[in-house]
Amino acid sequence: MANIAEGFGRGGKTEFLRFLRISRASALETQSHLYIALDLGYLSEADFETLHKQAIRVTRLVGGFINYLSNHKEPNNRITDQPNNG
Repeated sequence: MANIAEGFGRGGKTEFLRFLRISRASALETQSHLYIALDLGYLSEADFETLHKQAIRVTRLVGGFINYLSNHKEPNNRITDQPNNG
């Protein structure tokens, strides 16, 4: 979440995409940590399954957003939180 907010704050589409990719990689890293936690006995199988499914969903959602922004033409390469009225 913090990477997405930081990338958005930079204002440019290229930077935002860069930080979204970092966020997606972090979600994949979380999946790896979940396997370790399971192997070490910190998580039950049921908790692992729940958290792993959530991490996969986040990875896919961020990936879909990356694909959308990569294919969406934005004037001046800017991402804004305000609608474009012109």
